[in-house]
Amino acid sequence: MFTPGKPPVRALVSRRPATLSTAGKRCTAVHADTPTLVRLRSQLVSDRTAAALAETFRLLGDPTRVRLLDALAQSELCVCNLASIIGLSESAVSHQLRLLRGARLVRARRSGRLVFYALDDRHILTLLQQGSRHVREATGTAR
Repeated sequence: MFTPGKPPVRALVSRRPATLSTAGKRCTAVHADTPTLVRLRSQLVSDRTAAALAETFRLLGDPTRVRLLDALAQSELCVCNLASIIGLSESAVSHQLRLLRGARLVRARRSGRLVFYALDDRHILTLLQQGSRHVREATGTAR
């Protein structure tokens, strides 16, 4: 496809026919479009960014943490209110919040003896909303 301002992407040209190795799992084709491969490789996220992103998704891989983030997307809340909403002990909620806070997904605000939690920024809210839309579309369910 041609995009104005960008050179057209050349089709990958094989010097020999693509075949499967004896193990049946490896492509042995030699591709001639090295500049495209170099360009694509240079556009990949760095190892450090990939590791941080994977850690964020690992934290989001727990239903309890997702529910906590969903509650915090609605309002800033203290641990006791979060525990009541989610149906867990304050200790369990505090542990999960500590993990989320360490990843900068939530932030804490102290008011006297109480600590209130909120989403750290709009990025996590956008990520939750897009993920939720994706799941609803895939499963055909409401919220």
